Amino acid sequence: MPPPPPPPDTKVPHVAPPAGMFQDDDPLELPAATTGGATPPATNGGLVVKTQCEFPSLGRNTSRDKFAVLVDAKAPADVARAPLDLVTVLDVSGSMKGQKLELLKHAMWFVIDQLGPSDRLSVVTFSDAASRLTRLARMSPPGKAAAKLAVASLVTVNGTNIAEGLRVGAQVLFARRQRNAVSGVILLSDGHDTVLPKTSTNGGARNYANLVPPSFVAAASRPAPIHTFGFGSNHDAAAMHAVAASTGGTFSFVQDQAAIQDSFARCVGGLLSVTVQEARISVTCLHRGVRIQEVNSGSYASHLAADGRSASINAGELYDDEGRRFLVLVYVPRARATEETTRLVKVSCTYKVAATGHAATAAAPAAVVKRPLELTHMPPPNIEVERERVRLAATEDIAAARAAADGGQHAGAARILSSRLREVERSAPGAAGDDPACEALKEELRDLSARVGDRQEYQQTGRACLLAGMSSHAQQRASGVELQGSGSKTARAYLTPKMEEMVELSRESSSGRKRGSNSQEPDGASSRVIKQIKVDLSD
Repeated sequence: MPPPPPPPDTKVPHVAPPAGMFQDDDPLELPAATTGGATPPATNGGLVVKTQCEFPSLGRNTSRDKFAVLVDAKAPADVARAPLDLVTVLDVSGSMKGQKLELLKHAMWFVIDQLGPSDRLSVVTFSDAASRLTRLARMSPPGKAAAKLAVASLVTVNGTNIAEGLRVGAQVLFARRQRNAVSGVILLSDGHDTVLPKTSTNGGARNYANLVPPSFVAAASRPAPIHTFGFGSNHDAAAMHAVAASTGGTFSFVQDQAAIQDSFARCVGGLLSVTVQEARISVTCLHRGVRIQEVNSGSYASHLAADGRSASINAGELYDDEGRRFLVLVYVPRARATEETTRLVKVSCTYKVAATGHAATAAAPAAVVKRPLELTHMPPPNIEVERERVRLAATEDIAAARAAADGGQHAGAARILSSRLREVERSAPGAAGDDPACEALKEELRDLSARVGDRQEYQQTGRACLLAGMSSHAQQRASGVELQGSGSKTARAYLTPKMEEMVELSRESSSGRKRGSNSQEPDGASSRVIKQIKVDLSD
């Protein structure tokens, strides 16, 4: 048995153990089928792939450059979930003292409660150095109680060494003797790294690439995405965004400290609902004259063959009921005199079912465009293709506004976003006024425009909000922006039903805690949790 965790008031030493020490992870829980338990529920279908053309028809004597084909991949809903290995890397530097640390403890206790006996959790903390607080242990009732007691023991120490925290987290993942199907890392920090050296070029800026262990950067061997959380207004948003972007994770901004539990809930709701893994979309030209000219895949790696006849996109993991949309731009040649349709491309996807590990494939019908002899008027563009064009253009302008504001051009950054907002409002999906995705994009652009124009507001909230938006759109995955006093507790776009459910559970939990707490005893809730944990451990 591992040694018991320290009592709540004992300071945890922050000494990084030697490499290879962490080969003490709990064995995986045996599948239910081999232990006599109930079999997992059957999947509700598999991954669905669709294609839609920018226009349904092109004149027979017309050629077209960069004709858009929308590739839409959607993961199934309500399927058996895969077990999770989760490593939380938590900042316990001096600035976390007081209410921040208490809120973090409650958020972690909530996360622990949501994990099942097949899931495993390890807690790593860092300040000036890093420490593995708990081994990678199954969240059985005793495992949960031990993890909660370890979290209760958290105390603050001066210094912020993010790189060391991630290094120890990487050791936990790489030293595993066994691996659950899904892995994830949560990194929370409320400050700037005090160890990372500045570069001799680029105006002495910090090289954020040095924060990430090399093993997390290579997509082929990456053990898990790192989902980062900037806590409060004084965190280093650029560092948190860079870590997430380089590992396939998302960056969330939590200015409202009381919302950290909701932010964690949103992230864990996704990690606990991974349905599809290693998704790889293949696009192949059918007509001999068709060529792929460009693939818009955001942060997902894509490859375009030299002859333009094929392309691929590595779409990675998808959560339950989560989708990915990519625009593939193709050259469409003139049609022969007798050619009534042109078959443009075929699209297929290979992937792994997360719950079973089985390989699977999905395919869409060929993308076809009609070729009438004469086209008297051009039909309106496909609304779904237009929606994706609008989103991509907005994403580019959010990045451009960030670059302008970081360069001190705050008025210019605001103009970029305001101009893009007007373009979205004039677009077909924007003008309709009934498109939820477009309405959310409008709201986002209005909010960002108001936050970049003023230098002080940009430094406090604008930069982090822009980076969170860039992260969310590049991944096509929800990341949270929780602002102090804004009254808004909603994530950006792409929120899945499972993520929403977990946030609702978090809010119900927080409401119940507030009703049961004594306002004269700020630490009363923590004391009650610790007492209950000790009872659970004794049982």
